[in-house]
Amino acid sequence: MIRVIAAFALMVGLAAPARAVVEIAEVTSPGGLTAWLVENHEIPFVALEIRFAGGASLDAPGKRGAIHLMTGLLEEGAGILDAQGFAEEAEALAAEFRFDVGDDLLSVSARMLTENRDASVALLRAALIETRFDADALERVRGQVLSIIDADSRDPEAIATETFARAAWGEHPYGSALHGTRESVVALTQADMFEARARVMARDRIRIAAVGDITPEALGALLDTLLAGLPEAGAPMPPRADLGLTGGVSVVDFAGPQSIVLFGQVGLPITDPDYFAAYLIDQIMGSGIGSRLMTEVREKRGLSYGISSFLVPRDRSETWQGYFASANEKVAEAIAVTREEWGRMAREGASEAELTAAKTYLTGAYPLRFDGNGRIASILVGMQHQGLPRDYINTRNARVEAVTLDDIRRVAERLLNADALRFVVVGQPVGLAQ
Repeated sequence: MIRVIAAFALMVGLAAPARAVVEIAEVTSPGGLTAWLVENHEIPFVALEIRFAGGASLDAPGKRGAIHLMTGLLEEGAGILDAQGFAEEAEALAAEFRFDVGDDLLSVSARMLTENRDASVALLRAALIETRFDADALERVRGQVLSIIDADSRDPEAIATETFARAAWGEHPYGSALHGTRESVVALTQADMFEARARVMARDRIRIAAVGDITPEALGALLDTLLAGLPEAGAPMPPRADLGLTGGVSVVDFAGPQSIVLFGQVGLPITDPDYFAAYLIDQIMGSGIGSRLMTEVREKRGLSYGISSFLVPRDRSETWQGYFASANEKVAEAIAVTREEWGRMAREGASEAELTAAKTYLTGAYPLRFDGNGRIASILVGMQHQGLPRDYINTRNARVEAVTLDDIRRVAERLLNADALRFVVVGQPVGLAQ
């Protein structure tokens, strides 16, 4: 089964610990692998998260969709086990493995009981190092991917996403769907699967975190056992993606009573000193029931059932995006109101009451995100990938609280540009000038 991570799901700025302080140890294995560890011996269970940077963006030329398809095959037979045998062995060990891919990362998530840890690690190692890529499994998973591609061709949201991506990033991997096209997927071979694995799953791009019932010494030994068979280096990382968005409207004709609208402009990386101010601006502007866009577009005018905005700090390009659906006869007005609110924030900034409310929500919701070993491990490995320090989860709320009204005004003026917003509309909007 194939699972895909949305780019903005990896944003560690939205994640949080349940405890006041999280103690993170840095562990280096005898073989030189580095991991972050939070020990918790209350339950005989450990969560392990591994990330390989580059993800589906490392597809070989002409092989778009290969890494996505390969990822879907990692649990479909390994070592001496075929797909059914692998699933039965994992169930017998009460072990859970997930293999996910996005354009920036390939992720491996493992949950295992202490008493079965050695056997679970051996099974996971087989999936990573001894993947079979059997012909029957390849055809079965290929069929799943082709079904996704066919469904996306009829889905206005998927059409909007792909149209926006092409406008934003053109020929860069970001500019095309990571699952490839029907033609590219049909042409993929077993040999392509082995090549795809070698391109992305290598030691020079790995990030690791573990949480639970394991000591630093045991974790180091586990990692060397699990990952010793990986190649030292994978394919070269893709270049920065030049953002090609210009202001205006693009319409894709699609029959139906409503239109899907995806809009965006340039954003900023999570390491930018102004990121937290932008994060608060986004909360005020378009995140949540009481945001300005929800108030003006939905509550006051009834132009949409919902509208949202979100920062998307990808590895090689950053955008600030938004989304809504609206009846065809209301789309033009909804776009006009969105532009006006975008521009008003750039001109005026936020009020003290809006900033206080946003801080209260973001700092109060922060601990609720840290709701289990698996979530904690995922956040730790995300922090590593984003280049954040180990004390980040203990200082994040202070960074939110440190943002001032002057910061909001300055950053809104710096970043928000209503004239630069590109609106991709999939539907049959009435009276909308392109």
